[in-house]
Amino acid sequence: MSSQTEVATLAGGCFWCLEAVYDQLRGVVSVESGYMGGTVANPSYRAVCTGTTGHAEVVQITYDPTQVSFQDLLDVFFVIHDPTTLNRQGNDVGTQYRSAVYYHTPEQKDIAEKTIAALNAEHRWNGPIVTEVTPADKFYIAEDYHQEYFANNANQPYCQFVVAPKVAKFRKYYMEKLKA
Repeated sequence: MSSQTEVATLAGGCFWCLEAVYDQLRGVVSVESGYMGGTVANPSYRAVCTGTTGHAEVVQITYDPTQVSFQDLLDVFFVIHDPTTLNRQGNDVGTQYRSAVYYHTPEQKDIAEKTIAALNAEHRWNGPIVTEVTPADKFYIAEDYHQEYFANNANQPYCQFVVAPKVAKFRKYYMEKLKA
């Protein structure tokens, strides 16, 4: 593995779903669930769930760019969530469930904007993509029990009915990119 890693921060609904998928992607070194984009320092899950802190549930992905590109991360991102629903993913409703790419570099911003434009031009979705492309802000790691949530709670009903289908969809489309 390369000694150089990069960071990507994505919001696409519940962070448990994104973490469960990106944990399996070759080239991903680590995935942390947390919060970004709000106005309150050190928010709790309970506070974020009220929708009043302005934070989104995010995953912060540390990855090896010699094995997986930022474009690859976005390709997966736009397969595993619906980027056309404003502040919602399925039954999860509120600004904390918005779709967003929090870019860390000008290159990430450019790639995200071009990817969204291309997907909109292809009419891959029934409506326009509403994913925000926003500068990365302070990342607040979520409480310990949110880390590796799917791995530790796979039999929980939310995991079975919401997370597992997203993981299965990822595995269907990206089998060749799974970690060994």
